[in-house]
Amino acid sequence: MAVKKKAVKVLIADDQTLFREGIKDILAGEKWIELVGEAADGEEAVSLAKKLRPDIVLMDIKLPKLDGIAAVGQIKKAVPDTNVLMLSSFEDESHVMEAVKAGANGYLSKMLPAAELVNSIRTFTSEGLMIPRQFMGKLLQGLRKMDQNTVKSALTRTEIRVLSRLGSGMSNKEIAQELKCSVKTIKNHLNSVFHKLGVTSRTEAVMEAIERGLISPDR
Repeated sequence: MAVKKKAVKVLIADDQTLFREGIKDILAGEKWIELVGEAADGEEAVSLAKKLRPDIVLMDIKLPKLDGIAAVGQIKKAVPDTNVLMLSSFEDESHVMEAVKAGANGYLSKMLPAAELVNSIRTFTSEGLMIPRQFMGKLLQGLRKMDQNTVKSALTRTEIRVLSRLGSGMSNKEIAQELKCSVKTIKNHLNSVFHKLGVTSRTEAVMEAIERGLISPDR
């Protein structure tokens, strides 16, 4: 008998009632998603995240009482297994950087069509990271570090290529297909990258690579 997969628990945090209702309508038809709660301000978002322990929090940046950036930091500290996906109308470099630095696992525009939003959440669920290419470019502009050459020399050319594609949001399977190798080979490259960068996950690897200026939004 096949084991039924657990639904992905989602908490929505946005101060606009109409926007929350719109997101709820979009996600209501997705059987793999369980809407567990909604918050109208940052303090409520943190409280509900602690209580409900959702898999994903869809978080706006501009929230009353406690802004979304601060709320992200508190949620990640209290419930580290909860992933936070920023869903914001702000697309400038400073907001994207602040969200990622606070611990956000992804950043999406509120202007996304409904179908793209659902697909992005689905990808985010499986990969644990969702930073579209245009936002990755903004991060690269603001998070370069002085020691990039030292670390870059320790990585092989292939490892940097894998990192670059990882940063573009590609899955292991997609990277393997593009580089014409097996998924196992990609995993081996990633394990090597994790060791050299001193990280333990895909998200940390991409963030560390961004900070050190190792990857660019161009493949």
